Amino acid sequence: MAWTWRFEKADGTEVPPAVEPEEFTTQGDAESWIGEVWKELLEGGADQAVLFEDEKRIYGPMSLHAESDGGEGGEGGGGGGGIDGVEPGIGSEVAEAVAPPEASGATQAPDGI
Repeated sequence: MAWTWRFEKADGTEVPPAVEPEEFTTQGDAESWIGEVWKELLEGGADQAVLFEDEKRIYGPMSLHAESDGGEGGEGGGGGGGIDGVEPGIGSEVAEAVAPPEASGATQAPDGI
């Protein structure tokens, strides 16, 4: 099983990545990698990414733009609001996909309540 990313312009046209990804052995490894290099990918001309497991599309397209920057790129739009300091946009989508329930503020009521 291999997890890979496809990088696209906003119109869905495939573009070469500014940072060459590897084939990942787990979804978590693929998501961690894109969480580390998404700004470089954005600066290199990619607007969105799609995650595949082998030939099956898992999710996407997922914007590489911070939510608050209107999709125009650039730095500093969102002020960090994602999990583990990852900026909104990609950070919020990837972080929600991999975060444990307690990170989202969800709590489980004790039995009998």
